[in-house]
Amino acid sequence: MVRAWPFLFLLLAWIPGNLLLAQDIDPADAKTVELILGQDHVEYVDFAPHTKIQIARPEILDVIMVPAKREILFRPKGAGDTTVFIRNTVGDIRARYNVKISAHNKSKIVKDLREFLGDIEGLEIGIKGDEVFVGGKIVVPTDIGRVFTILEKYKDVIFLVELSPQTQQIIAKRMQDEIQKNGMKNVTVRVVNGVYWLEGIVDSRAKRERAEMLAVAYMPAQIKSLGERTDSVMKLKQDPIQNFINVNEESKPQPLPKLIKIMVQFVELTKDYNRVFGFKWVPLMAGDGGNINIGKTASGGVSTSSSGTLAATISNLFPRLASAKGAGFARVIQSGVVITKDGVQAAINKTSKKAFAIGTGEFTKTAEAVAGLAAQITPKVLQEEKIDLKLVIKVSSNVGDPPETLDNSIDTSLVVKSKDTAVVGGVVINKSSNAFDRDPPFGSPNFNEQEQNVPLFSFLRSKSYVSNRSQFVFFVTPELIESASEGSEEIKRKFRQRTN
Repeated sequence: MVRAWPFLFLLLAWIPGNLLLAQDIDPADAKTVELILGQDHVEYVDFAPHTKIQIARPEILDVIMVPAKREILFRPKGAGDTTVFIRNTVGDIRARYNVKISAHNKSKIVKDLREFLGDIEGLEIGIKGDEVFVGGKIVVPTDIGRVFTILEKYKDVIFLVELSPQTQQIIAKRMQDEIQKNGMKNVTVRVVNGVYWLEGIVDSRAKRERAEMLAVAYMPAQIKSLGERTDSVMKLKQDPIQNFINVNEESKPQPLPKLIKIMVQFVELTKDYNRVFGFKWVPLMAGDGGNINIGKTASGGVSTSSSGTLAATISNLFPRLASAKGAGFARVIQSGVVITKDGVQAAINKTSKKAFAIGTGEFTKTAEAVAGLAAQITPKVLQEEKIDLKLVIKVSSNVGDPPETLDNSIDTSLVVKSKDTAVVGGVVINKSSNAFDRDPPFGSPNFNEQEQNVPLFSFLRSKSYVSNRSQFVFFVTPELIESASEGSEEIKRKFRQRTN
């Protein structure tokens, strides 16, 4: 008997495990479970199962126990048949399953998807109605991008993924915070049946639209496009964002018109130059000397007679020279400043009057010479601080004595940038003349025919040159200002300097 123990031990080791397990439970009580490769299956038991499980072929099947819920999860790994025994906590076999695993034509797709996406929380992958589906409620929104990247290669997979309610609340809170940061404090966001409701009051339609744009920006792009896809995406019955924001438009005060300061400057320059050179020799005979009479007698002859002594005085015996030069220079500067509103015409006038007499004696009368600056300007503000100016400018000045009035005017339209100076226009006049042997270079003649002061002869040579130049130009400088008081300190400072 002692020698028989080793042989019995070897016999027990040779008997298959299935036969040993079968001795603990009747094979008639075994339950047949048919599985498809790639599809999980759950069984429930009416006893507290032990975590240790006997699987005849563990290479084709995984079994996951959930003792607290008395659940048994079967996860096929390969095609074939195997047996599974479940024991209770005492160690007795209480359940037997004959598992038959068949390979499905889409099982490989499920297997591949689980390898890529199986670790995503809340995601389900399986086969229903001969169709592979990916569904569930994803907790982390960023995982959606990963899911779509993989599903791009599996066009026939039905996509039924949604965000979990907790994640939707988090996204709604982010939408609300961002909208309120943009100045819409009275707007709130909440989730109703998986749809984001925007509620509140704003003061313009632009803000209402902006709030919706901000909310859309926080929606995961793939979830938002569910309603746009037709093959592998579940269609939404309504938009994921519903805008219920009310617009309460408030009358806003009209913006104040812009102010423009316009400086107009007029500069006039006159020059004249005269040069004369003359040579004059006109000797005259004058005095009460003797005389000689020659006449015809009664008999037809010629007789002469004389009385006194023949004597005379010759004046202007020596030649006279005349040479003179004359030059003049005048510069007139007039400046005016006016402030006006955008699109409103402004006018500035400056006038001076000078009285002078005309005529002599009882025919004398009084006249006035008027000089000054008059400007009419209409500004219009354009883009980039540019200003469209409509200008009508007139300037007059007095020259000489009695005064001669010179009038200058310009009517134009131009565009000038703020604080830039533009030359609006100008005129240059040049006048020159030459005169030769013009009598008299010394004034009026100094002999009188009635007094019989007849010159013995007259010799005159003269030359005169006259050159006059006159020019004027207008300058305009517009400037955009915030208020009419801007720049007043500089004007006051200049005034104080001139009065000290």
